[in-house]
Amino acid sequence: MRASLIQLAVSDAEPPAERRARAAALVRAQEGADLVVLPELWALGGFAYELWSQGAEALDGPTAEAMSAAAKAIGAWVHAGSIVERDPDGPIYNTSLLFAPDGELAHTYRKIHRFGFDSGEAVAMGAGQEIVTAATDFATLGLATCYDLRFPELFRALLDGGAELLVVPAAWPARRREHWTLLARARAVEEQAYVLACNTAGTHGGVEQAGASIVVDPWGRVLGEAGAEEQVLTVELDPAEVAKARAEFPVHRDRLLGIPAPVQR
Repeated sequence: MRASLIQLAVSDAEPPAERRARAAALVRAQEGADLVVLPELWALGGFAYELWSQGAEALDGPTAEAMSAAAKAIGAWVHAGSIVERDPDGPIYNTSLLFAPDGELAHTYRKIHRFGFDSGEAVAMGAGQEIVTAATDFATLGLATCYDLRFPELFRALLDGGAELLVVPAAWPARRREHWTLLARARAVEEQAYVLACNTAGTHGGVEQAGASIVVDPWGRVLGEAGAEEQVLTVELDPAEVAKARAEFPVHRDRLLGIPAPVQR
């Protein structure tokens, strides 16, 4: 299968409407791909906190409309990164959107781990409550977002949910680029799964982004890695490698945590 990661440059100078149109054009240019992935919060900016409340949108808002049409145009699965979702009955959320090749919104994932400690996303947004996997015609996807990479228990739960390809959109800063690469490879090795991690380029909210989008195979080998600037990273991968890696090195059968303790007699 062919996966294309669109490492979109996000800047404060570009209006969101213009960036939506540009992103949709980039998706449409990936005809022949089976899966297209965009970064986290690319329409407004992952660190553009002041834009979130006013720029939040519904699941059928302008970003979803543009990405749905683009997915249908090329007949591919499109992980449209994430939006600031406005929930009329609750807080705003950092919500990923996955579109099927017919343009239908197949799955959503509200980011569970919110970054910022006592500021930013951590206080402005609600936390997701559901672990999400998505069956496609080529593999089962496990959905996570950016800061989630630092929490291996989420990825173990995705593994238990059948995930074979872990898709991680992000707005990861340049100053922690080494962590990004290390954690992406670690999650691939731990779960014996592909990791497709798509980051933003550029600078927004005063924070320079790392770029460095990366595709890692189930053995931890890097199949492709982007630079710091906007680019499309396209990689050919074989989903059958997941089952092969798990059969050749069956580490998961030796898991002990979570097994009930023996009864004392």
